[in-house]
Amino acid sequence: MAKEAKSDGIWTVIAASSAGTMIEWYDFYIFGSLATIMSGAFFPKGNPTTALLSTLATFATGFVVRPFGALVFGRLGDVVGRKHAFLVTLLVMGLSTTAIGLLPTYEQAGILAPILLLLLRLLQGLAMGGEYGGAATYVAEHAPNHRRGFYTSFIQTTATLGLLMSLGVILLCRTQLGEASFSAWGWRIPFLLSILLVVFSYFIRAKLGESPTFLRMKAAGKSSANPLKETLTNRANLKAVAVALFGATAGQGVVWYTGQFYSLYFLQTVLKLDLIKATTVVAIGLVLGTPCFILAGALSDRVGRKPLILGGFATALVCWFPIFRAMERAALDPANPDMTTLVLLIAALVGIVALSYGPIAAFLVEMFPTRIRYTSMSLPYHLGNGVFGGLVPLIGTSLVAQTKSTSAGLWYPMAVAGMSLIVGAVVLKDRAGAPLDD
Repeated sequence: MAKEAKSDGIWTVIAASSAGTMIEWYDFYIFGSLATIMSGAFFPKGNPTTALLSTLATFATGFVVRPFGALVFGRLGDVVGRKHAFLVTLLVMGLSTTAIGLLPTYEQAGILAPILLLLLRLLQGLAMGGEYGGAATYVAEHAPNHRRGFYTSFIQTTATLGLLMSLGVILLCRTQLGEASFSAWGWRIPFLLSILLVVFSYFIRAKLGESPTFLRMKAAGKSSANPLKETLTNRANLKAVAVALFGATAGQGVVWYTGQFYSLYFLQTVLKLDLIKATTVVAIGLVLGTPCFILAGALSDRVGRKPLILGGFATALVCWFPIFRAMERAALDPANPDMTTLVLLIAALVGIVALSYGPIAAFLVEMFPTRIRYTSMSLPYHLGNGVFGGLVPLIGTSLVAQTKSTSAGLWYPMAVAGMSLIVGAVVLKDRAGAPLDD
């Protein structure tokens, strides 16, 4: 117990938690970043559009199972400890990602190839479902009440930085190997690198102590014997989960995936930019926009979480159409697009994402009691991001292909963001800075 009860400095906690979470997001998003290439490796090549949609559907399964991962690992985190749960998720994610880099192609193994890909993608989703809640809860339970939004915002940068890392590694491999070699076998390298990153992060996290808030709860005998049952059967807790989902995380999920992931597909599949140009634009835009997450988290400590979260939804609804139209104008010539304008537009989309995503971790941990916090906050987060948000690339790309309208990809996320704006305005309650001890 003495080792577990030691006190870790807040910046050590943030660095170790954020590094591991960023690596898990890297693992999770390599798949999506390489979807246009992997579609040719794991599905029949006769119809490129069908192959891409099949790959995106496989990509989406990782999001759909994330809520189940939240329940499995959330229970582990609430009963055994936050640290233990996110050590397990790190290993599951790293091993399944590395295994994807070793899979046979469709030409080599036939239908077995996409089946194995799907199974590994499901494991990725389960691991991601347990990772985020653990890291966010762990940091929040170390942070002082009045700066919780600021400190947890560093966890909020990890999804964007993980995506940025995946794009950077892909871009480096692509430019060094050339298009032919990268498409044939070089796409495997970003997956195989995962094992090195995971081992490094595991040993950093293993040195951490347990959350002090969790230890106080355990010492007081207030832990939950069945956090999943208490989350889903206690009327007050279930209502809080529904409020968090429909009033906050569903809207936040579609805003995130529209601004940072659908925009990447939009550049490649609609505007016809090649992989290097599209990846470069999004990568630089992410770098410029990432500090906004920390600014939004810090601001939420002063003005509350609710105004920023709802403000992000409203800003997205107003700005998405003009921004994506401007992207079309900047890429009228795909061979020679206005790269500066495209970068600034992506940065603007990331800034909009930051308004709602920067404060969301602090908002969620403040909604639920310590004994069920890991499980209860993870469930609406991964339903909102995994299901509502994760389906944005698939639905958006499908709608554009079916309607031939370049703006059709925005219909679904706008509907969900509009719903969350209305529901959130009515039902969300702000508990910014409230003590986390029960």
